[in-house]
Amino acid sequence: MGKSGTLLQGTLDLLILHALRRGSMHGYAIAQTIHLLSDEVLKVEEGSLYPALYRLELDGAIASSWGMSENNRKAKYYEITKRGQKLIADQQAQWDKLSSAVDRVLAR
Repeated sequence: MGKSGTLLQGTLDLLILHALRRGSMHGYAIAQTIHLLSDEVLKVEEGSLYPALYRLELDGAIASSWGMSENNRKAKYYEITKRGQKLIADQQAQWDKLSSAVDRVLAR
């Protein structure tokens, strides 16, 4: 994450899973999707992205396979699994609860 787009621990996993709902993507495309959908506020650095992808794959939330990228390079593509879809629902509920609590504090 860049200076202006620091994330709470666990939030990156939710963002990755949401990005992968759009379809199979390689790591750079995932980072770009998050960056563009956040109106270029969130910038996911490789040092954060790839450990998160590894962790999500170990957890069974995503699966990977090798393919060719748009510029004809070998790339690892990730896709969300059924477990990942369930995690989105769980993590979205946690995020909604947390962000609502933060909104209440900031409003006072």
